[in-house]
Amino acid sequence: MNRTVRAMTAALMRSPVRHVLRPVITPVDRALFRVSGGRWKLSAPMIPSLVLFVTGAKSGIRREIPLMCFPQHDGSWFIAGSNFGSERHPAWSTNLIANPDAEVHYRRSLQPVRARLLSAQEREAVWPELEVQWPHYRDYEKTAHRDIRIFHLEPR
Repeated sequence: MNRTVRAMTAALMRSPVRHVLRPVITPVDRALFRVSGGRWKLSAPMIPSLVLFVTGAKSGIRREIPLMCFPQHDGSWFIAGSNFGSERHPAWSTNLIANPDAEVHYRRSLQPVRARLLSAQEREAVWPELEVQWPHYRDYEKTAHRDIRIFHLEPR
């Protein structure tokens, strides 16, 4: 997608509008994914995205969450727990720490992965790459008042 449009959308999602859109985007994206048999995701035309399937840390129930992703040339992905700039880490990130073996649905294919939480030094090295794809993405750390968790998902 056009970098200008992506930058404008990124700016909108960092504005107070995100508080209105946040409760709507994920459920709509999840429903669209289910109804289309995994062919469509609301976020896909704008940014690479995947659906993460992870086991709940407390419940043991399989959870699914559509996420923006940062595909790598080696077939792995980075995902970031920005949670729309919320002060709380997203539940899926806590689930991944407890249960790093997960699955991703990416480009109509389900693949088992192992998640690894990046160290502070690794996060610093990855942020510039993430911001090329989603301009000013790290600004969410300012509104969230926390370090955003970044995971590396590797095929297993």
